[in-house]
Amino acid sequence: MALEKVTLGKSITSGLRRAMERDPKVVLIGEDIGKLGGVFRITEGLQKDFGEDRVIDSPLAESGIVGTAVGMALRGYRPVCEIQFDGFVYPAFDQIVSQVAKMHARSLGTVKMPIVIRIPFGGGIGSPEHHSESPEAYFAHTAGLRVVACSNPEDAHWMIQQAIECDDPVIFFEPKRRYHDRGEYDTAATEAPRGLFEAHIVREGSDVTLVGYGPVVKTMVESAAAAEAEGTSIEVIDLRSLSPLPIDTIVQSVRKTGRLVVVHEASSFLGMASEISAQVTEQCFYELEAPVIRVNGANIPYPPSRMEEEFLPDLDRILDGVDRALSF
Repeated sequence: MALEKVTLGKSITSGLRRAMERDPKVVLIGEDIGKLGGVFRITEGLQKDFGEDRVIDSPLAESGIVGTAVGMALRGYRPVCEIQFDGFVYPAFDQIVSQVAKMHARSLGTVKMPIVIRIPFGGGIGSPEHHSESPEAYFAHTAGLRVVACSNPEDAHWMIQQAIECDDPVIFFEPKRRYHDRGEYDTAATEAPRGLFEAHIVREGSDVTLVGYGPVVKTMVESAAAAEAEGTSIEVIDLRSLSPLPIDTIVQSVRKTGRLVVVHEASSFLGMASEISAQVTEQCFYELEAPVIRVNGANIPYPPSRMEEEFLPDLDRILDGVDRALSF
């Protein structure tokens, strides 16, 4: 066992490195990912070690990046695309929704699309719109795509490898404000602690179920610790997979606690919390002791950086949501 404290960002780097060592068909493509190592330095050192044919600096054209990846996948490669920032993915939206998501069904299952599209997402880094957005619901809504979001270094290390091994296209969301957060795990391990599409019960509790993913998981854990000091027991679930949705884990927890609070940075309107609320209400109607509470971003364009603390769910807003659930 080799326990090390590693940042989330470097854990993705190590996961990419392992995947590239294991399979020569794994190819990275993106803007400034080669010599620069990407704007967040996630691919730092990989071009030097694997060469320019496997770590490709692309033009500033997201549609071209994903379109090229489609062609490479058709020829037997496993391309991993990097989108610099969440809000830059929209020029590639047509390629992702019209081609990447449809190719397997269009070919009656004969053509696979083993493409991973890495997207740093969420706010909290003091950047403006197009650099701080949460577009995950667009892709989770699209049949044919797998959508996942890591929240901690261990998951980041393993989930990127599992995504690359998946024969379906995977939209891989990375919480950019957590890139420098450190976590301890066995870096010499050879097996992932859980499947790519499984939720993880981070903290067990009995009074309220708290569900979220990506950047808000750390805040949820901090909220649960603060609530425990006041006598409230919160069960924290890291969703990890947005599509397919691991609803059974949530339902089992809600049947125990009777209350659910769903947290994410994206707007409440037609967000992931809406779907979770609907499915839990359908399956747990008689076990619910209160309406499902949503603690999310406002239904407005992302605000200027000086106002983002008012926009993003924080400890106080989450605990307020817990109090509202307990008040019924």
